[in-house]
Amino acid sequence: MKLSTNFVKDYVDIDVDVKTLAEDMTRVGNEYDEAGKLVNATKLVVGEVKECEMHPDSDHLHICKVDVGNEILNIVCGAPNVRKGLKVIVALDGAELPGGTIKRGVIRGQESNGMLCSMLELGIEHKYVDEADKTGIHEFPADAPVGADAIEYMQMQDDVIDFDLTANRGDLLSILGMAYEIGAIYDKKVRDIDLKYSEIDDDITNSFKVEVNTENCSIFLAKAVKDIQIGESPTFIKNRLIASGIRPINNVVDISNYVMLETGQPLHFYDLDTLKGKIEVRMAKNGEKLITLDNVERTLSDEDIVISDGERAIGLAGVMGGLDTEITENTKNVLIESAIFNGVKVRKTSKAILRSEASSRFEKGLDPNRTYMAMSRACKLLQEYAAGKVLKGMAKYDNENLENREIEISFEKINNVLGMDIPKKDVLDVFRRLAFEVIINGNKIDYTETEEELKNVEKIIVSVPRRRGDISIKEDLIEEVGRIYGVDNIVGRLPEMLLKEGSYDKVYRGIRNKMVDLGLNETLSYILVNDKEAKYFTKDDTELVSLLDPMTEERNTLRHSILPSLLKIYEYNKARNNKDVSIFEIGKTFYKKDEEYGEKNKLAVLATGEFYLGVGAKKQVDFYILKGITEEIMDYLGYAGRYSIVIKENQMPEELHPGQSALISVNNDIIGIIGRIHPLLAKEAVYVMEIDLDKLLDKKVGKMKYKEISRFPSVKKDLAVVVDKKVLSADVATLIKKAGGSSLTKIELFDVYTGKGIEENKKSIAYSLTFEKMDRTLTDDEINEILNKIIEILEKKIGAELRK
Repeated sequence: MKLSTNFVKDYVDIDVDVKTLAEDMTRVGNEYDEAGKLVNATKLVVGEVKECEMHPDSDHLHICKVDVGNEILNIVCGAPNVRKGLKVIVALDGAELPGGTIKRGVIRGQESNGMLCSMLELGIEHKYVDEADKTGIHEFPADAPVGADAIEYMQMQDDVIDFDLTANRGDLLSILGMAYEIGAIYDKKVRDIDLKYSEIDDDITNSFKVEVNTENCSIFLAKAVKDIQIGESPTFIKNRLIASGIRPINNVVDISNYVMLETGQPLHFYDLDTLKGKIEVRMAKNGEKLITLDNVERTLSDEDIVISDGERAIGLAGVMGGLDTEITENTKNVLIESAIFNGVKVRKTSKAILRSEASSRFEKGLDPNRTYMAMSRACKLLQEYAAGKVLKGMAKYDNENLENREIEISFEKINNVLGMDIPKKDVLDVFRRLAFEVIINGNKIDYTETEEELKNVEKIIVSVPRRRGDISIKEDLIEEVGRIYGVDNIVGRLPEMLLKEGSYDKVYRGIRNKMVDLGLNETLSYILVNDKEAKYFTKDDTELVSLLDPMTEERNTLRHSILPSLLKIYEYNKARNNKDVSIFEIGKTFYKKDEEYGEKNKLAVLATGEFYLGVGAKKQVDFYILKGITEEIMDYLGYAGRYSIVIKENQMPEELHPGQSALISVNNDIIGIIGRIHPLLAKEAVYVMEIDLDKLLDKKVGKMKYKEISRFPSVKKDLAVVVDKKVLSADVATLIKKAGGSSLTKIELFDVYTGKGIEENKKSIAYSLTFEKMDRTLTDDEINEILNKIIEILEKKIGAELRK
């Protein structure tokens, strides 16, 4: 929203400079992008060309003698429309223009003491200027006073602030809305808008009617103005439209835009003579056609609200009018439309067809009272600046509640939420400055009450005008008190409540630290992926959770697994020749089951290339690296002895390699997956692991048990056996543990071999076994006896053979 300070000064007094105003508006929550003058130029005067001759050394330059009031200047000008007797804009020596500083100089041997300007050279955008300014210099009327300040003569001594408003402040998309906000900041009263006009005896309701056949229109007002005269708008209207970012067209169209800016209520003007005595508001038919004002044929759907003459669509409600009923130079009679349409429907239509100043206001919500105000204002301006004759009466449909919204609130609630002690008188003063009515004990107050008189008042009722559609609950009122009273005045204090140390973040922080200690790097990725990848690495029966209005189709769905996000990070690194990737992420995943939406916290790991094991030590990532990471984190969380790596057919995600993947089970309940990504997704050996942390941490663990470290040395022995390929390493380790008894304190798998010297359907598995006793050092005979027992059981149970 671009705010013209000249425009808003019609309704509220401002006695600060534009930068101060912009900063004060920001202080109450209304940020701005830039603030400055409409025409950012200096030392511009009205001049008259007394002589104009061709430059002797140029085929397009002219040598001009220009009267600037107190002297005649010699100026060289290349504009094709410069001529003797023309009144022009003269930038004097030292003038500051958006393009630079004007200085005396010599152009092809001729002295030049200034510059003759077009509006473009003053910084006015191309779309706002006429053809003369696009190709040459600006031409003033013949009666322009020579020597006068050119900006003042053009009535363009205006300041403009470009605000970046929040979506809920639709009321600030109007000059009146801005006036109320500024009035609240500086404690200034907002002046009433002039709505007075006269009517002729002819009554529109005798010849015209309005019919609404959709619940998506709550108000539709129609009023007629006859015998208008199409022409140029007054200078002040044109300049205020330009300052607000709207191109002037003619007096009738400009009045429509001017009133929209002034009141916030979009209007539409129809050529009354093209209508058939009726306006119907209805939903479009699927496939219905309409040629809009931009001369484009639109194909409509039953989601679009249309304006019809009873037979055909003549406009898209809240978006754009139809070409057949537009205002032209030959228009004599005008029908004014002021209405309120369903903002959601307007939004969908405008997104598909065209975003406009009008549609943005309908989307954010309008004050139903402003429909009547805008109608009266348009009638007044058409009467005053287009010589129109306003017909008596109004064809209308009104199904809106025009009453203020009343909210009961206590002073205690306000202070508790804001965390401060604002005197009751000051709270009421905020509502007075906002022009809200306050009711105490059933009576409207006049704001003259003293703090003593308010001593026993605990609750008040605030009557909020409908123009403030963003205020509907107590917390909204509290926000207003905080904004206007000033957040700078809020004194910080510690919260007064009982606190106890939580454990949620401690657990997740511990997991992060553990993963970093294991040599992995943490990532933080988007929770949005495309719908094709959303359910990768899952086998559940939940539904996709898709966005209704995604910014891009590549991120249109909430992920079910973190692994697709990690896979994208891997691909990013691979494209930059970083082949060693070891990353993890703790984040949320999302699901929908039936009508229930939910989210889960998960831990995911991805590793490929070489894995860092310590200074000078690396190893190629394989299944067992990921298995080791999994075991480390499970042991850390207290699930040692309760988890296992299992294979279950038809439960593995299709995105994992069928021969190198498994499930992670705790107490026979599947809580995660581990394995290599399928070669169709990644040609390289990329391994992943994912654990459902919510499901895992719900399983209670007992207190950690500790035992004394043996004072006696341990003994390590390596054992390599050849077994059938179908035999799982975990099963072999279980048998070894059972046979080894209490003396076997640690089992580590360090090699799996299927190469030369091993039968095709066999594999060699090698373990490092650690033996120790708490009361003595084991002898070789004792250890050999245990090893023989282990070998015997392995031979008997799984047909294992010692590798030779």
